Amino acid sequence: MNIIDVKNVSKNFGEVKAVDNISFSVETAFLGPNGAGKTTTIKMLTTLLPPSKGSIILNNHNVILEPDATRHSFGIVFQDPSIDTELTAYENMEFHAVLYSMKSTLYKPRIQELLELVDLWDRKDSLTKEFSGGMKRRLEIARGLLHHPKVLFLDEPTLGLDPQTRNHIWSYIQNLNKKENLTVFFTTHYMEEADKVADTVCIIDHGKIIANGTPNELKQKTNSKTLEDAFLALTGKNIREDSGDNQMKITNRMWRR
Repeated sequence: MNIIDVKNVSKNFGEVKAVDNISFSVETAFLGPNGAGKTTTIKMLTTLLPPSKGSIILNNHNVILEPDATRHSFGIVFQDPSIDTELTAYENMEFHAVLYSMKSTLYKPRIQELLELVDLWDRKDSLTKEFSGGMKRRLEIARGLLHHPKVLFLDEPTLGLDPQTRNHIWSYIQNLNKKENLTVFFTTHYMEEADKVADTVCIIDHGKIIANGTPNELKQKTNSKTLEDAFLALTGKNIREDSGDNQMKITNRMWRR
């Protein structure tokens, strides 16, 4: 059974085709693909935007017809910070639990478990405006797992972080992946991250899937030494303007459940 099934999905904004007839399946053993049209695709997968055509099934729920059930099946960490910096770490977690109608008898031990897992339990009563970027990211990841989702979406989770913090973030994510037994769907611009942690990489350019496979398969296919070289061989070396969803990206399917 696939945790995500996307069939012939497109999204048009007027004459602009941000996502162009993409299809992919994410088995329970893999993390899912994304790419150019990244934000649009994530919005469609997470019920925020209806597709212009095609179907999306997430955890056996039709994303369009069963939005509430779908939302309970996933957690998400957006590229831009989304925590309330005037609340403590614990209050941010508690507020999220209330939004998901979790009972206090369930969410209180769950909050402690997750904050301990990301090494923030000792800072639970600190205002998050005092946190570093890495600490805020760890809190967002813990918050996204509070309601026991089946899929965790991470939109460039290490963007702007220093190399040491990025390594720590991936260690936390890998530990969570094993402990929580969930599918992790992430996007990144850092090729070395994809090469290091992804089981499978899917590259999309101009809204179309142009290649997918393990990092080694993509390197062999393009006769490249690094995944970055393979990426450039597949997408070209010309500088692209940052045009939002039409900007080329790389996404990864990673880690077995």
